Formats: sequence, structure tokens, C-alpha cells
Amino acid sequence: MIPKQPPRDGQPGFLYLPPYRVHGISVAGEQTTITVPEFDLTFDMGQCTRASLATPLIALTHAHMDHVGGLPYWFSQRHFQKLEGGRVLCHPDTAEPLRQMLGAWVDVERQRTPHQVEVIEPDGEIPLRQGVVLRAIATRHTCPSLGFSIVENRRKLKDEYRDLPQSELRRLRQGGAELTFDTEIPLIAYTGDTDRGEFLERDEFRKAKVIVAECTFMDPEHRGRARVGRHLHLDDIAELLSIWEAEHVVLVHLSRRTLVSEARSRIEALGGDGSRVHLLMDHRSNRRRYEEQLAEAQKAADGDVNPEPTEVSDDLQSSRTNDGTG
Repeated sequence: MIPKQPPRDGQPGFLYLPPYRVHGISVAGEQTTITVPEFDLTFDMGQCTRASLATPLIALTHAHMDHVGGLPYWFSQRHFQKLEGGRVLCHPDTAEPLRQMLGAWVDVERQRTPHQVEVIEPDGEIPLRQGVVLRAIATRHTCPSLGFSIVENRRKLKDEYRDLPQSELRRLRQGGAELTFDTEIPLIAYTGDTDRGEFLERDEFRKAKVIVAECTFMDPEHRGRARVGRHLHLDDIAELLSIWEAEHVVLVHLSRRTLVSEARSRIEALGGDGSRVHLLMDHRSNRRRYEEQLAEAQKAADGDVNPEPTEVSDDLQSSRTNDGTG
């Protein structure tokens, strides 16, 4: 009798949530790596994907093996491919054990692979680019853990001055009037593995445009398991959807015991709120959505409705090549 073919190894998921791309693979207990190319940033390193290899910065939520096991390979491959830089941000309690782990590979491989591990304190920030920072947020898991938020800092004109002509604004500014105020715009938030907590209601999560959230358990009977393992359950997500203003919520870290079709059915049962929820590892639905985006962008380009769609289409085509779903 001919044996069955082995199951395919995990294929990275991909979502285009304009203007951001979310690449990655995430299965609870196996591997989680989430890349946002627009910010040259990857969250966690359970597996070194092609997309993550190109990013010079890893924001590590915690040090469980399914989130950290790919780090030695990531550093090694970046060095092998002559990619400059490469650093990992992590919780203060995680830094030294990580350095010891990476240092041990020097003796194992008989080569000194460069590796840089940096501490980021809860509520600490590092710049990603002009006006945009990555902020760490303390979360609650079974080991020291962080969530992260990508935040844009903008200076906005005060409401009382919005309708004034430029000449009047210049006159007021020359007279010493303070016409603007600083404001924060959360762009992308990443929960990491965590229990439900008030920290998930902070503005960094509540007002983010895109949230990548772990949701390990969906079965109603697994609420207890979620609490013991300090993970989020779909019931928690349903509650948070009424708090989070995000246009898109991407669920990751689903347990392998839950079929994607079953997960999609449970999400659809949430009603209207479920329409903005995506499963990163739902390849079929995500590919169909992506192809619709391509068709819409091409239609707009053919009709010369807007000069921007051609650029979007090129970007999407590049995404198809990079994430291996072409």
C-alpha cells in the first residue's frame, strides 16, 4: 500500500491591510513570527521566514520556544547573506538568558556570529523612522512578557485656528501664539501572548488602526485552559472588539486543535464585529481577498481614476513574490 504524503510544512500567511502588509506564520506552541515590512520590523522569531530575514529589528514579546527558537538562525542567516545590523529588543528579565543562548552557538558552530540583544523597558520607546516610535507595553503571561505598539507622533493645528487663512496664521505665529498641539496616532498594535488585562484597553490598543492579537482558544469549554495558560480566548476578543476601534483585527497563535473552518465560523457568529476580523493562517480566504484587491487596483489603473492604484498594484505584486503565495 502506498503511504500517505506527509503534511505540508506551515506556509506563511499574508494580508494586505492598506497601507500595511502583515506576513507571518503563527501556530500556538509551534512557531510565531509576524513581519510588517513597512516598518522593517518583525514581532517574535519562532521561525525565520524570508520576510523576517529582511527586517533588521525583532521585537520579542517573550521567550517561549515557539517565539524565540528561530533567533540563532536569523542572526546566522543575516550574517551569511551579508546583511548589516540586526538586533533584538526584549524584556529586561529576558536579555541575559538570550545572550547566553546566542553565545553558546559560538562554540557549537565554531564561528562568531554577530548578535545584538537590547533591553526595552515597559513603556520604553525606540524610533522606527522620523516621527514614528515602537513602544513596549507590559502584558501578563506565564513568563516576563511585552506587547508592542507602533505610534506616530504628529503636530496638529488647534481647532480654533483651522478655518483661518494662512496669512492670519502667520501673523498669529509671529505674535507668539501656540497654534498646534502634539498628538499620538497608534498605527499597529501587537498583543503577544497574554491574559486579558486592562493594558489591552490602553489607547495604544484602543485607537490602533490595525491590531494583531493572539487568540489561542475558541472552544467555549476552553475558557479555563486560556486562563491557566494566560492566553486570550475568542470570548475575550469579542469583548475587546467593542473597545478597540481598529479597522482590522488579525488573529494569530490559533491552536492546531481548532480547524480554520471552525474558527471562521465562530468569528462569523460574532455578527457585525466579526467582519473586521481576519485569521492570518486562513490562506484560502486571505488569498481570495488579496486577488479581489488586485482586481480592484487594476480596474482603477485601467480607468485612470487615480494615479496611485498603479503603485498599489506594483506593491501588491511584490508582496505576492515575497511571501511565496504566487
